[in-house]
Amino acid sequence: MEFFRIKRDIPFMSWGKYTTTISLLTFIVSVFFLFTKGLNLGVDFTGGTVMEVGYTHSADINKVRNVLVKLGMPDVSVQNFGTSRDVLIRLPAKSDMSSAKLSETVIAALRQDDETAEIRRVEFVGPQVGKELVENGALALLIVSLGIVAYLAVRFEWKFGVSGIIANLHDVVIILGFFAFFQWEFSLTVLAAILAILGYSVNESVVIFDRIRENFRKMRKAPVAQVIDNAITRTMSRTIITHGSTQMVVISMLLFGGEALHYFALALTIGILFGIYSSVLVASPLLMLLGVSREDIVKPEKKKEEAEAVP
Repeated sequence: MEFFRIKRDIPFMSWGKYTTTISLLTFIVSVFFLFTKGLNLGVDFTGGTVMEVGYTHSADINKVRNVLVKLGMPDVSVQNFGTSRDVLIRLPAKSDMSSAKLSETVIAALRQDDETAEIRRVEFVGPQVGKELVENGALALLIVSLGIVAYLAVRFEWKFGVSGIIANLHDVVIILGFFAFFQWEFSLTVLAAILAILGYSVNESVVIFDRIRENFRKMRKAPVAQVIDNAITRTMSRTIITHGSTQMVVISMLLFGGEALHYFALALTIGILFGIYSSVLVASPLLMLLGVSREDIVKPEKKKEEAEAVP
């Protein structure tokens, strides 16, 4: 379905050297912040205590956070969980205090401030579990990346696979760079968002690659740049409609989903925007850089004399 059609091809490939330069600089900056500042890993990865506290009335998040800060816990994470009366508290592990003692101290302070505070559940995440989650998360990213390369290489050609995975990993590093620079909390939900973005971004690349392959068969005398420009231009309507509607849903989660979904939706928002950018202005110029040609897609026809020759 197309609500509008762009009649003239947009010269995306003429901007390729500029967009790839910008992407390379952004990538380097993101890697720099990842190494210098690092990710602000949540309790899921570092280990600690997770407490769910219920109130008989709407909880004042800022008031709860101030109580915990006074206890000497400035790194605590406090957010609503489910309803405005339920609060989820994430406490980093303390070497001088057991998890059980820590939870008792916290609930005692909260009850002193508000008698209606009641513990609903307490979970302890050990440092070893957190370390395993970090390793498993990195392994999941590696397996997904290798799977994408294999899929694109089998369905298209190795040049498509290489350019596609570079563009997709570009999106992942950019998201991680944002989280490192702003020191947003990196949790399991954010990792899930990154894995989702990998699949989402490769879908956009596949749509464009499919049209490029089709154009190589139809536009036999056109140069490679024109073939790619036409493919991207013809998919613009689909891109705007699909990604526009998806982005509206994600932004709704970001604005109205509460703190529990905030960083998940934030990672998706950044990933979708850069996913579109990388599929159009990173993956496609990389194809040209790798020297994609019509012969990679369409086997050259045998000359008539050779076809009629009798051995």
